Amino acid sequence: MTDLPDYYFRVRENGAAVFRVDTQNRQRRIEMDQIAVLNVRNGEIKPQGDRTLSAEDTDAIRRWMAERTALLAARTLDDIARTIDYLNLTTQWAQSKASEAELEAITDSLLLAMHDLRHVLVRKKADRLTEARDETPDR
Repeated sequence: MTDLPDYYFRVRENGAAVFRVDTQNRQRRIEMDQIAVLNVRNGEIKPQGDRTLSAEDTDAIRRWMAERTALLAARTLDDIARTIDYLNLTTQWAQSKASEAELEAITDSLLLAMHDLRHVLVRKKADRLTEARDETPDR
């Protein structure tokens, strides 16, 4: 049997419930004791009940939070790359396969979403260019 980790993180929206895993009991069963709840967005760790978390507990939780944050960021970028693919596929569909009725059903919603996205991207790009210009020393 492979060794189980010392902690189990049950993912939930915005964080996780943290359990200490115990296999060193008389019945040789896996026992999971909830020790904390955490919020990845604000970094908050709430011990369960009247527990006090050890330094080892806190280190393991913070390590998991850092890994989870990195994973979620990578997933977001992957989702955006996939969205670009979908936009290209949608363009091809609209140009070559879509019926008039299908185009009528989606055109306004898609145009508004694309307009909103374009507006945000242009504004953010302008902000970055302005910041870069302001940080460049005058010659």
